[in-house]
Amino acid sequence: MKSGFYAFLLLGLSFSIQLFGQTQTTLQGYVYSAKDQQPLIGATVSLAETSLGAVTDANGFFKIEKVPTQTYKVEARFVGFKPQVKFNVIVRSAGNAELIFELEEIEDELGEVVVTASPFPSRIENPNSIQSLSREEIATYPGGNNDIAKVVQSLPGVSGSVGFRNDIIIRGGAPSENVYYLDGVEIPNINHFATQGSAGGPVGLLNVSFIEDVTLSTSSFSAKYDNALSGVLQFNQRNGNSRNRNLNFRLGASEAALTFEGPLVLPKEDEQAKTTFIISARRSYLQFLFKLIDLPFLPDYWDYQYKVDHKIDDKNEISLIGVGSIDDFSVNTPDDITEEQQATLDQIAIIKQWTSTLGFSWRHKMNNGFLRTTLSANVLNNDFVRYEDNINETGLLFSNNSRESEQKLRIEATKFLGDWSLSFGLNLQKSAYENTTFDNDNGLNFNSEIDFFKYGLFIQAARTFFDNRLEASFGIRNDADSFTDNGFNDIAHLSPRLSLAYRLSEKFTLNAAAGRYFKIPPYTILGFQNNAGEFVNQDADYIRTDHYVLGLEYLPRLSTRFTIEGFYKRYANYPVSIRDGVSLANLGGDFEVFGSENISSIGKGRAYGAEFLYQQKLNKRFYGILAYTLFWSEYTDLNDTGYRPALWDNRHLLTFTGGYKLNNNWELGIRNRFLGKAPFVPVDIEATEDSYPTIINDYDRLGDERLRAYNSLDIRIDKKWNYSKWSLNLYIEVTNLLGSKLPRAPQYGLDLDDDGEVTMPRNLIEIPDTNNGSTIPTFGVVIDF
Repeated sequence: MKSGFYAFLLLGLSFSIQLFGQTQTTLQGYVYSAKDQQPLIGATVSLAETSLGAVTDANGFFKIEKVPTQTYKVEARFVGFKPQVKFNVIVRSAGNAELIFELEEIEDELGEVVVTASPFPSRIENPNSIQSLSREEIATYPGGNNDIAKVVQSLPGVSGSVGFRNDIIIRGGAPSENVYYLDGVEIPNINHFATQGSAGGPVGLLNVSFIEDVTLSTSSFSAKYDNALSGVLQFNQRNGNSRNRNLNFRLGASEAALTFEGPLVLPKEDEQAKTTFIISARRSYLQFLFKLIDLPFLPDYWDYQYKVDHKIDDKNEISLIGVGSIDDFSVNTPDDITEEQQATLDQIAIIKQWTSTLGFSWRHKMNNGFLRTTLSANVLNNDFVRYEDNINETGLLFSNNSRESEQKLRIEATKFLGDWSLSFGLNLQKSAYENTTFDNDNGLNFNSEIDFFKYGLFIQAARTFFDNRLEASFGIRNDADSFTDNGFNDIAHLSPRLSLAYRLSEKFTLNAAAGRYFKIPPYTILGFQNNAGEFVNQDADYIRTDHYVLGLEYLPRLSTRFTIEGFYKRYANYPVSIRDGVSLANLGGDFEVFGSENISSIGKGRAYGAEFLYQQKLNKRFYGILAYTLFWSEYTDLNDTGYRPALWDNRHLLTFTGGYKLNNNWELGIRNRFLGKAPFVPVDIEATEDSYPTIINDYDRLGDERLRAYNSLDIRIDKKWNYSKWSLNLYIEVTNLLGSKLPRAPQYGLDLDDDGEVTMPRNLIEIPDTNNGSTIPTFGVVIDF
């Protein structure tokens, strides 16, 4: 007995040593010149507050061995270049992404220059209104469920819908006013079950395991970007591991994901593979959970993502990327159906949707510059149906079966000419849109097809003055198309922009920007027909907005940043609904087809306010973002009776997101989010009694009433274990810890008798809000091999 007891004790002790002992591993990556992407040979890379480090080889590659598994601050240095520091680098026993450093040259070693590159984003053409989040900040975001669209809402000026939506609303602009780029390839949708013509949906479709960082620009857009009115989101993907193959499995609150990466052909010892890949697939299990708890709708989705990189030679690299989704939103009849569930069943749509984006990019290094050529194609196929009886699919009310596709060529060249940086290029696009629509309530039945070309030209010049104290950038672009009546007007869509940044001292920078931006109306507007088969919106103008921004940045230390910015956005040519009389800036944030109606380009708008940001990179175990925005968002209607508050006019946005690193690889994260009172559109009860289940909104009363304010607290606890060849991360998230009720407009349904039959005459009643404000605990598992 004693020998068995001692054997059991010894086994437990050995398990404890493996579990809690500090495993050692290897950390590797590359150091390049930011200007021309040339490898820096002999650069030193070190782990702060340790004696560990390495020197780069002829490929700019470094490898630091025998690194204990914990969190580090990693620094890269090279003579004549600004050192760069990466914060919050989590080293695991398996699944470590390669670190990429891009060092900036010191232009004047004798002048007053900052000798360390700031970890916060700043570009000479985009000196303000720009924020960035690293992969680790995204992956550990409390309440985000690894959803990048939700994580972005922690940044200043960014709000989103509450409840079962994932819209990104920037500085009071509509969800349709943003553009998204994945490694320089434009992707039209970043969400499952996307609202066609807009961009939001309930769940993000990008896999966080691919992401190196995310950069958000809310103004001062570079001239190379078209169709951006409020925001540009750039998702930079990492390359697959060039030396080893890794497998990552993640189980979250809504889906399971598997990611595989590595060299296509395993290289010899201490050699770099020329071709690397990273590929993933994700599968939702929400539909099973929703059915288990008897909810009236079942969201089911798949998505995939991949990236292949190949280095041809020292001057040429090519990349192939792809992302896509398959979505199925169906109804479910609960056993004991409530009035609220019945109203939901009556009013929701049945959606079958799939998306695909494919991009091929070639990067060529030239003398004093580089050339980037990108070919891409994307498709959105949407089948959207509503019935009088959604359960039995009888009594067709609305049907939209559509397909939109784009093929794009983008050419961008950058040249460094003395003190000047010059970028120029063009984009060519072929667009096709097919749509079959039946709208019983509005008496519409049409089948349309459009096919046209769009092009854009741009140039951007930048340089520094006065011993690098002043950075100035000027850009201009022009866009045109072959479909709209005003599409080929040579100067109608000319959009200049100017940005300035003046370094008052090493810690203070004053910046300003002004610019004009255009967006072509969505295909749902351009492809809309009346029953006579006429494209009644072919005379639609490009939506225009003018931005004016003034800001001050204060960097008290390398890891800390304070900014304050004032902004003013002025809109013109905004589409206004002929049917409802409301600006389309107030639409696109629900599960409908956005913009498929007759419009007039007479709308105006304005959004203005101020933002404050405090951002702390990991320092003494703490990191966090505190962001506050005070703003107003207003648009005119069809009758031009003056400005009315937009649906996104919350006035106050306050978000705190932070984390604290505890001993033994424990981490605590917290997010508190406050949204001020937003306007809503009351229901026209008398009209809806006749049209139900179609809800008729009374847009004449928009702004008369507001929803209650919303405050939500989420927490997350992570614990990591590191074994010899694999690592494990378990986390628990508690969403809406305070049980705050979601602000929601009154919901209506028909009055039912005791047998569940509609009472006659029909009577519309308000449905009590009985299932709102739940505290939801979830858990997740991340395993790396």
